[in-house]
Amino acid sequence: MNIFVFVKRVPDTESKIKIAHNEARIIEEGLNFVLNPYDEYAVEEALQIREAKGGTVTVVSVGSDAATTILKKCLAMGADEAVLIKDDNPESYDGLRTARIIVQFLKNKAGDYDLLLFGKQSVGADNAQIPAMVAELMDLPQGNVVTSLEIEGSKGSVLREIEGASEKISFPLPAVVSAQKGLNEPRYETLKGIMAAKKKEIPVISLEELGLDKEAIKPQISVLKMESPPERQAGRKIEGEPQDLAKQLVQFLHEEAKVI
Repeated sequence: MNIFVFVKRVPDTESKIKIAHNEARIIEEGLNFVLNPYDEYAVEEALQIREAKGGTVTVVSVGSDAATTILKKCLAMGADEAVLIKDDNPESYDGLRTARIIVQFLKNKAGDYDLLLFGKQSVGADNAQIPAMVAELMDLPQGNVVTSLEIEGSKGSVLREIEGASEKISFPLPAVVSAQKGLNEPRYETLKGIMAAKKKEIPVISLEELGLDKEAIKPQISVLKMESPPERQAGRKIEGEPQDLAKQLVQFLHEEAKVI
């Protein structure tokens, strides 16, 4: 099994996000960045498949040089190889642009592959678009938001989350699969893995090397405004006799909350 896992560097969800309002972007200085949590499930699944069936696991990230940190983490977890597709453009929230870059890499640099694994979405952009777009552009079968994956020979089957239920689908390989929480429990890096990862060189591929037309990867989305959610207002305390409280509550729900 030759497996490629596509990962992304994202802000830590526990970090306090600050916004540069005049530039419609988050302030990255001093912000902690991590491997996208959903991508961790994808990496772990790839490692488990390799351990059961043999093969290689290659992790790939599209981003700046800073993304090498998360690639090193994936190597320390046990991935065989890592590749950085260097893209210094800031976050554009344009899933199609990233999908086109990945597709060009798969066509020009990846060689043969059996399975393409992604996290179901990044916690940065939260678009959940890229796995499906890559599958469509590559004309590959896909299983998204997956909580169980089985590979038998040249076929795969998954359980995926749908509204109020799970759906089982089967498909031939190669295929695209995106991981959801519950697919597995990602392992921690070992000291041996960390030391080995430090010694590994990560090949860097430029967008020019992929032969991408600048117009084809020009962002089609622009962020006009970015702002923090409104602060939650303090609750209101009412006092009095039960019958008076009931009247006040009904009045509030009707006139202010407008839910009745």
